[in-house]
Amino acid sequence: MQLGKDFIKEMNDLGKARQPFLFIIDFEGLSPEVYRLTDVPDTISYKTPGYQNTIVTGVKKRKIFLKKSPVPYIEYLTAFNHVLHHLKQGNSYLVNLTFPTPIETNLTLDEIFEFSQAPFKLLLKDQFVVFSPEPFIRIRDGVISSFPMKGTIDASFPEAGCKLLADPKEAAEHVTIVDLIRNDLSKVASKVTVARYRYIDRIRTIDKEILQASSEIRGILPDDYWKHTGDILAALLPAGSISGAPKKRTIEIIMETETVPRGFYTGVFGVFDGQNMESAVMIRFIEQTTDGLRYRSGGGVTHLSNPEAEYREMIDKVYLPIKPKRT
Repeated sequence: MQLGKDFIKEMNDLGKARQPFLFIIDFEGLSPEVYRLTDVPDTISYKTPGYQNTIVTGVKKRKIFLKKSPVPYIEYLTAFNHVLHHLKQGNSYLVNLTFPTPIETNLTLDEIFEFSQAPFKLLLKDQFVVFSPEPFIRIRDGVISSFPMKGTIDASFPEAGCKLLADPKEAAEHVTIVDLIRNDLSKVASKVTVARYRYIDRIRTIDKEILQASSEIRGILPDDYWKHTGDILAALLPAGSISGAPKKRTIEIIMETETVPRGFYTGVFGVFDGQNMESAVMIRFIEQTTDGLRYRSGGGVTHLSNPEAEYREMIDKVYLPIKPKRT
């Protein structure tokens, strides 16, 4: 990803002025958007733990369906083997491989935004909706933190949390990303440390729960960090958890392997309030296409990966985090 200099300068200028703004940055860095919070268009709705421009409510008791039509396993396996070739050649240690899945549901994008239970949500009307569980970076009083999420398991499995933490492939994938994020934060911050390592997040979907492993890495920004908000984001993008390591070569592998450009999927969005920032990785992503709705999902591939397990994980991540209210 290479953000344009004009976009970086615009964010830096807003930061210098302590002007609150919303930013939305695509994976390739080709179509980034930034808006003063007072000028966010009516076609954009957002919600983070600390900021929102819309009031959302829960869905009343209602039957919700979600039909998935994932790519055939053989198509996934072809891409997986291409990635595995690069891994064996030493071109990468970890590649995040993703695919689009056509879906059918009785909910609109607007309803998915309103009803989904997730810490970070974004809706670009008639374009896409995001309900992300994964923070990108958080800045509070000069402390920058990142929370990479790597490792997923169905919570219904016996001792699911223990199995996830004990899985050698998941452990190797997680430590690779934590090391990458630690190095990324060191580009913009000092005293970078791993504050929490491989803790479990529980995520509710319409039909089950899944567990995901996360870590927290934090560092200290320079005293005038708000003057450099654009530079900070540009130095850290794209997010390591949805690219891989080493980042530059791995992104090249992703672009030659995946079937379509990612666009805003796996990009980032967030809010800067003049001093603090909250942002998210745009995973759990549904886009409107001329052929209907398309859900984007994937996972990290290492030399220890089992293609059938990775294929199942990709499909398991196609979900709606909606729990109907009792009437």
